[in-house]
Amino acid sequence: CPVKKEVYRVAKRYELEVTLVSNTWMRIPSEDWLELLVVDDRPDAADDWIVDNAKEDDILVTADIPLAARCVENSVSVLSPRGRLFTEDSIVEALANQELMSHIRDTGTMTGGPPPFRDRDRSHFLQGLDQIIQAIRRRTGS
Repeated sequence: CPVKKEVYRVAKRYELEVTLVSNTWMRIPSEDWLELLVVDDRPDAADDWIVDNAKEDDILVTADIPLAARCVENSVSVLSPRGRLFTEDSIVEALANQELMSHIRDTGTMTGGPPPFRDRDRSHFLQGLDQIIQAIRRRTGS
């Protein structure tokens, strides 16, 4: 995830808890509000844990569109590292676009992945994250 440092900085500012879910260990800063949860290494174990445990007032940061769709369905706020907010309306388009792009890559018409991550993407992410946090705070009164 190219925006972990930004997530840490925003979480510290707003006094939020962060849980990183992975099927492998990774180095993270030693903070009381930051937890690394390592799940088993079966396919989709991390995704399944997130779907089973994320709640309405949680924020998921992911570029994984099928995972985003599963969480949006459960009323979780989902934001891509590039700052795209996934909603019930936009996730349908995102899933269709992902399927189309996969088909195009499979036919050899197009190769490669997404464009490089840029400072503009980081800025969009921070704006989107702040908007989600403020919306949750207004809704919960905290």
